[in-house]
Amino acid sequence: MRDTVVAVSGPGRVELVEQDSPEVPDGGFRVETLYSGVSAGTELSFVKGTNPYLNVTWNAGLGLFQPGAASTPYPVTRLGYMQVGRVVESRTPAVAVGTVGAMTYGHRSGYVADPLTERFVPLPDDLDPLLGVYVAHMGPICANGVLHAAADLCGTDVRSLGDGVRGRRVAVVGSGVVALLTALFAQRHGAASVVVLDPTPQRRAVAEALGLETLDPEADDPAVVLKTRWNHAAGDRGADVVFQCRGQAWALHLALRLLRPQGTVVDLAFYQGGADAVRLGEEFHHNGLSLRCAQIGRVPRGLAPTWDRERLSAETVELLREHGAAIRKHLVSAVVPLAEAPTVLTDLAERRRQELQVVFTG
Repeated sequence: MRDTVVAVSGPGRVELVEQDSPEVPDGGFRVETLYSGVSAGTELSFVKGTNPYLNVTWNAGLGLFQPGAASTPYPVTRLGYMQVGRVVESRTPAVAVGTVGAMTYGHRSGYVADPLTERFVPLPDDLDPLLGVYVAHMGPICANGVLHAAADLCGTDVRSLGDGVRGRRVAVVGSGVVALLTALFAQRHGAASVVVLDPTPQRRAVAEALGLETLDPEADDPAVVLKTRWNHAAGDRGADVVFQCRGQAWALHLALRLLRPQGTVVDLAFYQGGADAVRLGEEFHHNGLSLRCAQIGRVPRGLAPTWDRERLSAETVELLREHGAAIRKHLVSAVVPLAEAPTVLTDLAERRRQELQVVFTG
């Protein structure tokens, strides 16, 4: 048996390759891919050649990028982390044939997995399986951002995902998939206000279709608008927490300007080009602000194992149950066959095509 795999052989070079599929070992199972979602930021960084793993060594023990051989050299054959597959063969009683579940094995037509080392999240029957592309990894990324806001406020005593947003004024910078799912999480968990800021009219329209308030950061100064509106006390105006979800320096600078004094930016963005324009001598310094990176590789210190990836996936399923129809209608902008992946990915990387969420089938 052979599998079709999306591979990046070099900057701007995406192709389909055929690989022999291994036999299913004792304890393993095989899935055939139903849907495979594109994470535009991470995946396109490999297509563009801007991902740091392509150029230097990642020292996991020290947590440092260092000069040396690329940790992920070309060709990159495991691209993407938003898959939904149906089990077609199983040699473990833990995973039954016919089960549909979410996984993170990259864009490919099929995959052989080991349930002891790889996550398989069975999807409930009442959930559109296409939306399952968010369950294993992308949704938990966003839920983990909201969890970081809770930890910032409550330390290790986090009881609910809403502990950092309930009753609070929340701003979200960006209007891509991460931003919109994060905004929906904040809204669902009781934020007093949620405002999404993005300069792209089409993306603001999607946010509004999902029931979210928006502002154009290129119109009236949004920091003035929100700080005029959100008044806590004399000299204390602005957002309680800002989720920064766009990997550009201007977006981080805007996020800092939106905050009330001693507020926190929870940063979910991937700055492929760095952030040279962030002016840390201005609001960051004078208002005593905090910046927390929320990265899916770890939950806030002290919250594991209570808050693990499985719990974040369960939170994602509940979000999708509530907003799934709107997400499917407004957020998923293109569903195309896996055979078109090379063209779609290179078109996205070179900005010949604009999509919010692409999902490959088969």
